Parts: sequence; structure tokens; C-alpha cells
Amino acid sequence: MKNLSILFLIAFMFVGCDSDDANEERSDYLIFGHFYGMCGGEECVEVFKLTENELYEDSSDDYSLKKFNFYELDQATYTLVKDLYQFIPEQLLKEESDIFGCPDCADGGGLFIELSKDGKLFSWRIDQSKENVPEYLHDFMDKVNEKIALINSQVIF
Repeated sequence: MKNLSILFLIAFMFVGCDSDDANEERSDYLIFGHFYGMCGGEECVEVFKLTENELYEDSSDDYSLKKFNFYELDQATYTLVKDLYQFIPEQLLKEESDIFGCPDCADGGGLFIELSKDGKLFSWRIDQSKENVPEYLHDFMDKVNEKIALINSQVIF
């Protein structure tokens, strides 16, 4: 009987692993933001996570861009940026490099992009100086910076 209880417990653990959190990790999302090292204030590291239906802001402001603490923003702000997916250049998804230019090397800042799409994870760091990155990224860079500015104009601290 004891072995049967242990077997049942193990089976229950495997069935219970399909939680909402696990599904959230597999869903498509776009993380985008900018980072500036030689900077002071809250706006030096701005990172957002866009999903199919929500927009989140990171409150950790971690320059390494490895630790995030997202909280949900309102639907009006989400509406301002929900179309950002359509500006991701197809060519970017085919790139072998994940770093373009030298992001924030000359205190010019950088963009951070992480895309989870159809179970694949992509991540890039892009120099804010357009002369250091391929031309096909310029419009996308402008759009990311525009969306960050739009969000910041809506969010009240």
C-alpha cells in the first residue's frame, strides 16, 4: 500500500506540472527596452514585456538585463504598443549574431530585444548609434524608441 501511495504521488506531480505558469513561459512575447550605463535616474533602464493581450513593465531596472520583475500596465497603454510585433524585421530572425554594434560602449545606450515566437527564443542587443548597425534595423530601432517614449508619457509614477 505504501508503494502505491508513492506511485500515486509521483503521478500526481507529473500531471500537476502543466500549470498556468508553465503555459505562460511557452507563450509568445516580446521584451523590449533601452539601457544606458552612464545615466542617473529611473529612466536609464526601461524594459517592457508585450504579450498578445497585456503589457508589463519591469521594476527591477537591472542593467545586466538578466533579472526582471514585471507588473501589468493598463489596457490603454497596451493599445499604444500592441502593434510593435509587426515592425520586427524578418531579416533579424535569420541573423546569427545577437549583438549589433557596440551597445552602450560609448555611453550612447543600447536596445534590448527578446522575442519568444513559436517556441523559439531570440535575444539581441542593439547599439543606439545607427551608423554601427545594419540599415534594415533603423526603422525598427526608431519604432522601439517611439513606443518606449509613448509608454513613459502614459505611466504616472
